[in-house]
Amino acid sequence: MVSILSHTGFCFLQLIFAAILPGLVIKGLPVPTENNRQYTYNCNALASWYVTLILVAVLHVTGLVRLTILADQFGSVLCVAVICSDILSIIIHFYAIQTKQTCRMTHSPIYDFFMGVWLNPRVKILGQDIDLKMLAEVRLSWLLLFLLIASAAAKQYEAFHTLSWPMILILTAQLLYINACMKGEECIPTTWDIFYEKWGWMLIYWNLAGVPFVYAFQAYYILMNSLRTQKPNEGASMTLILVLFVVLFFAYYIWDSSQAQKNRFRMKQRGTYVPRKAFPQVPWNTLEDPKYLKTVCGSTLLIDGWWKYCRKPHYTADICMSLCWALSCHQWPGLLPYFYPAFFTGMIVHRYTRDIARCKVKYGKDWTIYCKHVPYAFIPGLI
Repeated sequence: MVSILSHTGFCFLQLIFAAILPGLVIKGLPVPTENNRQYTYNCNALASWYVTLILVAVLHVTGLVRLTILADQFGSVLCVAVICSDILSIIIHFYAIQTKQTCRMTHSPIYDFFMGVWLNPRVKILGQDIDLKMLAEVRLSWLLLFLLIASAAAKQYEAFHTLSWPMILILTAQLLYINACMKGEECIPTTWDIFYEKWGWMLIYWNLAGVPFVYAFQAYYILMNSLRTQKPNEGASMTLILVLFVVLFFAYYIWDSSQAQKNRFRMKQRGTYVPRKAFPQVPWNTLEDPKYLKTVCGSTLLIDGWWKYCRKPHYTADICMSLCWALSCHQWPGLLPYFYPAFFTGMIVHRYTRDIARCKVKYGKDWTIYCKHVPYAFIPGLI
């Protein structure tokens, strides 16, 4: 019961925050299947992030709800998340069909259920339109992930009155990653997931159960092994930890700044760019008068900033960060900590091939010209 209340309570609270907290209102891309309609998004994830952190801190300090509850109930909360994902997927699928809000149906029932049939699932909460796909992708997944990581750290501190350096590393890595998702929410409405991917079992399960619990694995691997051995710092290499911190910060810088460059370039092209000062604003995150290719179809392709070196610099940085997470578990050698970077690399390569196939069709000869300007996909001079 505790796990059910904690998980569902968290989800409903984020739904309320999405409806009532202030944020930057952004228009999404025109939706071709809906007569080029542009949906609006109230990007208040940063406010939700700060309010959630304050609320969790107050509940923990006062003893009303200890942060360690998620670590204590990890398996139960995971089961609840999986079951809720499956139930929600069924409801969304049949509701979209019943209300005739389907899009790009293949008429293969299994495939349509997996990939989804509803492109822009929206509900009214307290008089406000809430995009459920956006809510799940930005808030429910990443905020729950941070709470799981923080709970693991709190549990280790409760047991040993100290945090091991590997735990500090994974806590820092996830804090940077999640904060970036919150502060850059206004860039998300134009991404592939929101603009093109339908909200089916794949995205629902991944955002509600996959992201929070798969990404939290390294923290719980460290926690459980430190509790098992009662020696949280034994075998930890400070040299490796320092190297991992350096790689992590550099990869994060490329990941954050490259995505900011591209998304702000797009927003400037559409006239929707609004400068924001959400912390941290890394150097070289906005390009002034960047070089780009104008295509026959009317779109533009950026060939400046990080994007002149390779076509997917943020993918490379993301993979590097995932390896840092895995290597934080070096005290207790095993294959399981490397599941996420292996899975993530495979997923990224698959997404890249889908994206390339789509771009070749969309841009035609212009894509060939673009590839001559930017010949490498992931690593300049190599791949």
